[in-house]
Amino acid sequence: MKILLLSRIFPASIESLREKHDVIEAFDASPEELLDLVVDRETLVFRSGVDVTAELMSRAANLGLLIRAGSGLDNLDLDYVNENGLELIRVPGPGARAVAELAFSFMLALSRQVLPADRMLREGHWAKHELSGFLLEGKTLGIYGAGNIGSLVGRMGAAWGMNVLGCVEAPSDERANTFREQGISLVSAGEVVANADFLSINVPLKESTRGLIGPETLQAMKQGSFLVNLARGGIVDENSLLEVLNSGRVLGAALDVHANEGEGKISVLADLPNVILTPHIGAMTVDSQRGVGERVIEIVEQHSR
Repeated sequence: MKILLLSRIFPASIESLREKHDVIEAFDASPEELLDLVVDRETLVFRSGVDVTAELMSRAANLGLLIRAGSGLDNLDLDYVNENGLELIRVPGPGARAVAELAFSFMLALSRQVLPADRMLREGHWAKHELSGFLLEGKTLGIYGAGNIGSLVGRMGAAWGMNVLGCVEAPSDERANTFREQGISLVSAGEVVANADFLSINVPLKESTRGLIGPETLQAMKQGSFLVNLARGGIVDENSLLEVLNSGRVLGAALDVHANEGEGKISVLADLPNVILTPHIGAMTVDSQRGVGERVIEIVEQHSR
């Protein structure tokens, strides 16, 4: 099989693919270079950070399989995929646990002021009696988008002794019963926002969710709450978030995804001491990436028989 790797996957998995297949690595290729590299390819493997456009896919006459080494599809032209009968397979499972664990680590770090404590100690200041915090136990965790990752964050919160509220795009009695068994109460989006001590954003980026967490939603958050976003940049209005952080309505925030991502980009939140910013590392654990790579190999083998 002729494979074009548009994004990096686990190194050992690349070597395994090379043993049986014609593999081209195009991790740092420009859009123009990709148009030349894709011409004879049968399979594309990609993650976030690269645009899989209709123009790119149309250049590959023999293209039949797309493997998303993760979950989000906001960088893929789905209309072209559907109109041309291309097979799309996502690999959301291995990364979900890593993203959920990072969300939980964010909540712990925010609630206990870990970053300010670390910074001050490095500066020689013993701030033991200046830094107070909150327990997670007994607090309300709001899951805005209780899908694959969001529900996992919710289950972790329930195990920690948190009161977990979640919302979904298409609620039903059946889904409510399933969530209830996991320790998650299915309520409206408004109830999630208004009652959450910790609000975790876990919806995919699409036209209906772009700017979803904007001024109105942020002003509706509970006084003294925290916001965590590991979904996609563009869902949270970062300028509006800056306002509620400066006003003190929201005590802190942690974002792994950003409106502007990439080398040299600086967040509008960068100067705030009560904000944690990481470079889209949610799924970047050795364990998760190994699992993603192994699943990519399985998919390729199944389609090359």
